[in-house]
Amino acid sequence: MRDGVIEVAPGRFREVQGRYFEEFEVGHIYEHRPGRTITDADNVWFTLLTMNTHPAHFDYELSKKTEFGKPLVVSPFTIALMTGMSVSDTSGKAIANLGWDEVRMTHPLFVGDTLYCESEVLEKRESKSRPDQGIVTFKTVGKNQDGKVVSHYKRTVLVWKRGFGAMDD
Repeated sequence: MRDGVIEVAPGRFREVQGRYFEEFEVGHIYEHRPGRTITDADNVWFTLLTMNTHPAHFDYELSKKTEFGKPLVVSPFTIALMTGMSVSDTSGKAIANLGWDEVRMTHPLFVGDTLYCESEVLEKRESKSRPDQGIVTFKTVGKNQDGKVVSHYKRTVLVWKRGFGAMDD
């Protein structure tokens, strides 16, 4: 048997997501894998889904005239992807996201780029009003295939303590 699974019956295994409050340690860094290569369909779909009709995200001819020379990946997609990539390590046992802070877009991301992420545990504390839960804050950093930081943010989640919640039923 490998780490990250529990045996639920003889010869039957279930993948385990996330960590309990007690398993987080300030300073630990989780590398989220696999990476994700951004496609044109991803970018156009998310742009239109969110009604962000800025042509810099899907008009190739207009984008040729910008300083970037090609369409930019829409920023909320980058943040959503980074968050999604981090869930199995950071918030797989969370009850709720409490907030995103200090969101920064530091370098353009383009169709064809591959996004990689990692999250560092910045702080944790027991919940004052919910004794079976704790609050954990992470800094998540997204990098392209060349290691250039494209975005970062802090995210705070409310997470179960071991022995509570229904996350491993």
